[in-house]
Amino acid sequence: MRFAWLGLAYLVGAIPVGYVVARVLGVDIRAHGSGNIGATNVLRALGRGPAVATLVGDVAKGYAGAWLGSLAGPEAAWAAAAAVLAVAGNCWSVFLGFRGGKGVATGLGAFLRVTPWAILPAAVVWLALVATFRYVSLASLCSVLGLPLAIAVLGYPWPLAAAAAVVALVITERHRANIERLFAGTERKFGEREPART
Repeated sequence: MRFAWLGLAYLVGAIPVGYVVARVLGVDIRAHGSGNIGATNVLRALGRGPAVATLVGDVAKGYAGAWLGSLAGPEAAWAAAAAVLAVAGNCWSVFLGFRGGKGVATGLGAFLRVTPWAILPAAVVWLALVATFRYVSLASLCSVLGLPLAIAVLGYPWPLAAAAAVVALVITERHRANIERLFAGTERKFGEREPART
């Protein structure tokens, strides 16, 4: 039964919130902008309201996924595994043919549940970098890469720091194209619209 809770954490994480929000508005978000189902692309394609709904939904499912890990057992390893699986579900959703988002908002929700104090420095880094450089991808990468260190320094159990490191690797891999564009100087800044995909 314990592993069933972990499976459910993946399925909750796999709910494609941005795709559903866009579909309600008659749009396939995968055919617009970067083709990503996350809040940043929804903002560029559909505006602030749908983007906020996507962001809140992605954070909520990450939080719920990590909470399901606590039902599997009180040990930190269960919550850590559930957090990773929720992010994996977002990135490789069974509902979208194992395609999905980049995991940032879902990871935020998951670690807001299991390591809330470690989210504070990560959020400060994210806000500072977006305000300074206006690159959401850069801010997200720096925040998530620093999260395992923040978790360790604040004294959370080591499985949670290990889970954050795994999530950081996943999110970095999902941002591979963004990293290439950052180095090339072609990455879109926050609020800039992208042309529809052809």
